[in-house]
Amino acid sequence: MVNASAEDGSPRPASGVVLIDKPSGVTSFMMVRQVRRLLGIKKVGHAGTLDPFATGLLIVCIGRPATRLIDRFMAGEKRYRAVLQLGVETETLDPEGQVVGTSEVPDLNEEEIKRCLAGFVGRQMQAPPAYSAVKHQGKPLYHYARQGIVIEKEPREIEISALFFKGYDRRTHRLAVDITCSRGTYIRVLAADIGRALGCGAHLLELRRLGSGCFSVTDSLPGEALAEADGLEKLLGGMFSVERAVALLDTSAAEEQ
Repeated sequence: MVNASAEDGSPRPASGVVLIDKPSGVTSFMMVRQVRRLLGIKKVGHAGTLDPFATGLLIVCIGRPATRLIDRFMAGEKRYRAVLQLGVETETLDPEGQVVGTSEVPDLNEEEIKRCLAGFVGRQMQAPPAYSAVKHQGKPLYHYARQGIVIEKEPREIEISALFFKGYDRRTHRLAVDITCSRGTYIRVLAADIGRALGCGAHLLELRRLGSGCFSVTDSLPGEALAEADGLEKLLGGMFSVERAVALLDTSAAEEQ
């Protein structure tokens, strides 16, 4: 099935999936909007929002056959590389918020940090942060938080399958970790919790999504490429069919059983 209404008269796929490596400083919707513009297709969505400061894998679904599978694409475990800034807490738990507290960072060694991280592996309850898109009376929590109103939502069960130490800079007090977690996990909440457990507080400084389910950022198209002169050509080259996406999901599910 193709869409032959493109301005140059060339056939364009009417549906498909493309993996995009979202750069920092742009929203997930901005990437969707670029895909819509290049393909001339309105029905485009993504499977899992990344905050503007975050980078990495964004699964973009093109056309109704793909967008109706978004929930299935979002169901798999997520893999992240995160950098925590110890000793500094922000109102949003990430670099986009105002600093609300600073603390002296203790002289931590690798073994102490690893013991702390091990305590966060497994199933646990996690409450959505005040600055999140979770709805309350039809409006996202951040709508209230920006007015100084904190709405507390019931904690939800999440699972941290793996939490690996990837380095600690004693000079800047920045801690790098790799995380494998269930859908719905807020990494910035995890970062703040780790900071408290270490006795100094923390916020999520950097976040990169490495994978989601069976999809990996190593197979993705750099988001910057969409704005280049040959952006359409690169986008079409990176797209694959809905049938192939479903086959990948089915294969992954079978391997997990």
